[in-house]
Amino acid sequence: MQEQIDRLRQNITQVFLGNPAAVDRLICCLLARGHALIEDVPGVGKTVLASAIARSVDCPFTRIQLTPDMLPADILGVTIYDRESGRFEFKRGPIFTSILLADEINRATPRTQTALLEAMNEASVSIDGAVHQLGPPFMVLATQNPYEFEGTYLLPENQLDRFLMRIRLGYPPADEEARLLQLRPAQNRLVGLEPVLHSDDVIALQDVVDAVRVDDSLRAYIVEIAQATRDHPEVQVGLSPRGSLALAQGARAAAVMDGRDYVVPDDIVDLVTPVCAHRIITRAYSSGGGAEAVVEILDSVVESLASPA
Repeated sequence: MQEQIDRLRQNITQVFLGNPAAVDRLICCLLARGHALIEDVPGVGKTVLASAIARSVDCPFTRIQLTPDMLPADILGVTIYDRESGRFEFKRGPIFTSILLADEINRATPRTQTALLEAMNEASVSIDGAVHQLGPPFMVLATQNPYEFEGTYLLPENQLDRFLMRIRLGYPPADEEARLLQLRPAQNRLVGLEPVLHSDDVIALQDVVDAVRVDDSLRAYIVEIAQATRDHPEVQVGLSPRGSLALAQGARAAAVMDGRDYVVPDDIVDLVTPVCAHRIITRAYSSGGGAEAVVEILDSVVESLASPA
């Protein structure tokens, strides 16, 4: 199991030379059956990172470039009339895959963004009264530019809440950036990237994550964190029960990545910001701002609570 995770990590880092913590968090999302939102300025490798993990797993992979003129049917599919058969037939859209890369998701209108809600929450799509199952595995990898950039739409809170983690890459260190210049073009290396895991391997790892033990004291600790965000004087909307579940599941996946079948407090603390920050709205929230304030609030919450022994 550890060898499989190490192979996956090494395969991704062949083409992505940025933040190694971002790679581990993305793998953590995959093992936890979660979806990941990769957010940062253009040009830091968001699409390369998402494509690298998708190509590292031998399962169906689809990439869609979202634009303001896209409609929900462009993602879900459409029912058309077939003259030869005289019947209406459903043509599946790109969402019918195992790993979906929704590139620049916040360039699509809110109407199109919401087409992903059912799929992300229930791994199914309802069209014309019929329910179509997706996966397993099924994972949405979405990238987005900061909301201040021209031509972007804010993701609604219910959409953000479907992502297990929001991952920020940051700029690479100087030595890694120099190495990146030597290895360019990265896209050529991405095309030659071979899968190192089969979809059955991923499903088996996900089943292992589900069996990881979370002690009663740690479950109570997660609830305390959630309650502290709801009671914080600077928070308008605190961590939802879905957020608490996401934090527990992410901690299970982090334990597996560390070779354990039980969760320790550090597994929870390390994931508080990537799992919780995008689910919290401060009272000073305005036009999508306040990200730094949310991180400071979460840091203060964690520091104020006694960690289980």
